[in-house]
Amino acid sequence: MKQARMILDKDFTIGSVDKRIFGSFIEHLGRAVYGGIYEPGHPTADKLGFRQDVAKLVRDLQVPIIRYPGGNFVSGFNWEDSVGPRSQRPKRLDLAWFTTETNQVGMHEFLDWASQVKAETMYAVNLGTRGADAARNVVEYANHPGGSYYSDLRIQNGAKDPFGIKLWCLGNEMDGPWQIGHKTAYEYGRLANETAKVMKWVDPTIELVACGSSALDMPTFGAWEREMLEECYDNIEYVSLHRYYGNRTANTPDFLARSMDMDAFIKSVAAICDAVGGRRHSKKKLGLSFDEWNVWYHSSEQDKEIQKKDKWGPALPLLEDIYNFEDALLVGSMLVTLLRNADRVKIACLAQLVNVIAPIMTRNGGGAWAQTIYWPFMHASLYGRGTALRPIVESPVYDCTDYEAVPLLDATATLSPEGDVTIFAVNRDLKEPLELSADLRAFGKLQVAEHIVLHHDDVNAINTEEAPNTVAPVTKVDGTMDDGKLSISIPALSWNVIRLKKI
Repeated sequence: MKQARMILDKDFTIGSVDKRIFGSFIEHLGRAVYGGIYEPGHPTADKLGFRQDVAKLVRDLQVPIIRYPGGNFVSGFNWEDSVGPRSQRPKRLDLAWFTTETNQVGMHEFLDWASQVKAETMYAVNLGTRGADAARNVVEYANHPGGSYYSDLRIQNGAKDPFGIKLWCLGNEMDGPWQIGHKTAYEYGRLANETAKVMKWVDPTIELVACGSSALDMPTFGAWEREMLEECYDNIEYVSLHRYYGNRTANTPDFLARSMDMDAFIKSVAAICDAVGGRRHSKKKLGLSFDEWNVWYHSSEQDKEIQKKDKWGPALPLLEDIYNFEDALLVGSMLVTLLRNADRVKIACLAQLVNVIAPIMTRNGGGAWAQTIYWPFMHASLYGRGTALRPIVESPVYDCTDYEAVPLLDATATLSPEGDVTIFAVNRDLKEPLELSADLRAFGKLQVAEHIVLHHDDVNAINTEEAPNTVAPVTKVDGTMDDGKLSISIPALSWNVIRLKKI
């Protein structure tokens, strides 16, 4: 039997976990909005048209913040199209996804829905086709109490009180040639700085996220962050990171090691931020916003055919990845990685939330169900808050195509304010369980409250509307505590949540 070892101490901490790392993302893309969160006439729809079966699944995740309305979509979006009487809102060609946007769900409607699911909104402004003027106006519309043109327009449109949106994205993936209004790092940095200034002049309480690289392997990575930060460092609070992974070669060991790439990406961006801050003699330390992350590759060929067949159609079924069991394992490791970097990553958004590369799927007129990746995301959101601990982990390792010495046990832990400890662990071994020994003597008396396990014998197993629990967690109470030491078996190829209660 393979052995792994962990040492935890209440004084060995990474930092407080910002609840916003369990955020998500809704873009006006595919069926994320229309047919996803919103479907008038659906049996569960409320009077506003929002599906309550979907809302319940979202509430169960306890998502604290949702990025909106894009994404690539935002780089061609006029925010004014999304307010005022629905009958007067224009239909627009969306050049990001080659569909037609009806604007029937706009700012007011989305914020109403976000309130329903108990989430705040992270609003993105268009720095592709627009700039500082439109950005300052939308902040005035959303956050100014009244007595000005745009705040009075909000009141006229039915919202007397300000929306109070506190977190804003300065564009989206502006380093990408695919982006509408793509810019060089210098061009973007200058625009982001000037936009940030006027947005904060309207509302000094807001926080701003500047676009970092949209992937670690972008040819401009590193230089992009350095050059754009030289222009806007003083007026922003966070730098964004985006990263997606796939398994096109059907090599599970390689695929499950991809979280090591995510960790390297985080550490590299943090180092660049600190280097720029140091050169500027700044006392400010920037946080990181990993506001797009997930597995994404299953739907790529399908999307090409859909767009070829029905270009400019509304709410096309795009990016509808059907996630399997091994996808859930990598998502689990990515969540472990975010927690291990909680000192710098303050915001993260699983992209996206419904239908579009999402943990929740729906059928128009039909059911809503949880995909395999729903479960690790939910467990981390529910049990990963508090203080991120800095574990010492000893584990057997393996080599794969891109990495050497990949730990079979990918694990971390958090400490709740009540003194409870939660261990999150992925066993990457395809065949054998790991016997984990964890030293927890520093925490006083603990007992195993529950051991949640997500496992399936088939890495390609999926959940469907007809069989929504094919891949679902099981809860048991196992393992032993002896003089502050935990002994527990971690099944082969599994996601695990071990909850230890203080007694």
